[in-house]
Amino acid sequence: MRIERAGKVGAFVCDVDLRGLDAGALHGLRRALAEHEVLFFRDQRLQPEDHLRLAELWGKININRFFRPVAGYPAIAEVLKEAHQAGNIGGGWHTDHSYDVEPALGSMLYAREVPEHGGDTLFASVSSAYAALSEGLQRTLLTLRAVHSSRHVFGEAGGYSGQTEGRIGNAEAAVQDAVHPVVIEHPASGRPCLYVNPTFTLHFEGWSAEESAPLLRYLYDVVGRPEHTYRLQWQPGTLALWDNRATWHWAVNDYHGSRRLMHRITLDGEPLSAFRGGT
Repeated sequence: MRIERAGKVGAFVCDVDLRGLDAGALHGLRRALAEHEVLFFRDQRLQPEDHLRLAELWGKININRFFRPVAGYPAIAEVLKEAHQAGNIGGGWHTDHSYDVEPALGSMLYAREVPEHGGDTLFASVSSAYAALSEGLQRTLLTLRAVHSSRHVFGEAGGYSGQTEGRIGNAEAAVQDAVHPVVIEHPASGRPCLYVNPTFTLHFEGWSAEESAPLLRYLYDVVGRPEHTYRLQWQPGTLALWDNRATWHWAVNDYHGSRRLMHRITLDGEPLSAFRGGT
């Protein structure tokens, strides 16, 4: 097994078959994920059963309550855009499940069918972005918590309402909010990570949305800078495993007229703690 750094965030794992990981390889991958925050695997030949077995090696599977599941496999979410459809799923910077009290550890997204051109996914490191901030702003952020919600995205009047043609549903379940530290201590690496995102973060706790907006916009701009990001070009058989506590991602919607089919499994996480290690 060989690991090649992709950029400030992400690494390609070469010479590995994810259908037959032994304990040593799994341990090495856990360490690599903590270091690189996203891992990319090319040329994998995974059936849904293989995908499920791989996920179970990492932990408990979180069954997404909004995505349509793959037929016969309720634990695998179908991430699909047909050739005739205009809107995609995940078309903006976000962190999966930040609206949950115990946010997801990460996700395993497997490419089954990709367009000839386009359909890339952008990844951004929120630990790298935090490290780029001034010490004064870092100290301020350490005192803050933020409110996250799914209501305005997956709810009855949310952004996906009536736009995804059955690919997103269960809007009545979008009733939960969660409050998390703005700077968390990553459970595996111990690094400080900015834990806000443009899709699910509403405002800072105790601040109005209007008061929160300028600072949130600045933080979002920092995270999205090229030096903190990597753009993955998918191929059939590529699997990406990302850590939701350390990264954002964005599914680029630039392949109109083509079909893109991905299978996603989400992994359960744990409560997040504020970073206490200093700036």
